[in-house]
Amino acid sequence: MEYRQLGGAGLKVSVLSLGTGTFGGSGDLFRSWGNSGVEEATRLIDICLEAGLNMFDSADIYSSGLAEEILGKALKGRRDTVLISTKATFRAGDGPNDVGSSRHHLIRSVEASLRRLDTDYIDLFQLHGFDALTPIEETLGALDDLVRAGKIRYVGCSNFSGWHLMKSLAVSEKYGLPRYVANQAYYSLISRDYEWELMPLGVDQKVGAVVWSPLGWGRLTGKIRRGAPRPQSSRLNEKASTDAGPQVADEYLFKVVDALDEVAAQTGKSVPQIALNWLLQRPTVSTVIIGARNEEQLRQNLGAVGWNLTPEQVARLDLASALPAPYPYWHQQGFSERNPFPCQ
Repeated sequence: MEYRQLGGAGLKVSVLSLGTGTFGGSGDLFRSWGNSGVEEATRLIDICLEAGLNMFDSADIYSSGLAEEILGKALKGRRDTVLISTKATFRAGDGPNDVGSSRHHLIRSVEASLRRLDTDYIDLFQLHGFDALTPIEETLGALDDLVRAGKIRYVGCSNFSGWHLMKSLAVSEKYGLPRYVANQAYYSLISRDYEWELMPLGVDQKVGAVVWSPLGWGRLTGKIRRGAPRPQSSRLNEKASTDAGPQVADEYLFKVVDALDEVAAQTGKSVPQIALNWLLQRPTVSTVIIGARNEEQLRQNLGAVGWNLTPEQVARLDLASALPAPYPYWHQQGFSERNPFPCQ
């Protein structure tokens, strides 16, 4: 397993992390992800630790807190050997203050996550979304208090736009408050929006990407191909699922999968392994969150490390997945002499 610094922080994380959205299976959304209980979660974590994977990602809303509870039980007796990341901000109750990044909600959320995880501290605490109604100074001040109390060690964000993140970093610098070292972002071969604003920001400000849904909502598992019916087991077909993700044009998806198939034939690796390995060679990426409903899926995903695509293979995948740049990025590409940051 390879380890990388988490953005500009001194903390090193494994390049693959295990997401716990598949733990619990409470409610239609999370049932479509998976329903691992304590026994299966413990086995999955055993396999991760054997492979050198050291970070496990959760959130307070995953199965209404059940995922955190299962993770805490599965890690019992070995907490000091791992890193735990979790998130809060989204609505976690019916009350008017059970949502957002206010001091009130963040402190209550962290205390509740600590109880569910059965731990004294969270290694990486991330805001799950940007709260435009709470002053950034209040949010970062609450995080500062939690860091000073030893309840969280590093802070990050998720699903922020570029200006959300940059404004937050500016407030951190101005007042000496904790700085976001991680940005948990949606990024894959079929969703490269991250590259236009957030990746250049990450390069410039040393914010590491923690990539979620790296297989594009299951579209890059190798099971969806041109001219073939979609597998019945795909969550994209499950009627109960409310989690189809952003729309992807069929022809674009097939073009990317065709390129993945070509590289798979050259390397002897699977389509998802190639899609994950491509991400690991992108700028700013500190770790990629993999999910697994079972041991077979987990072992497949762990096979994405220990080797690298060739520059020619990376270029082939880049070309197949490229899309026209939106403004102002297409214009900025004409001024690369002094503005080299567009990364696509």
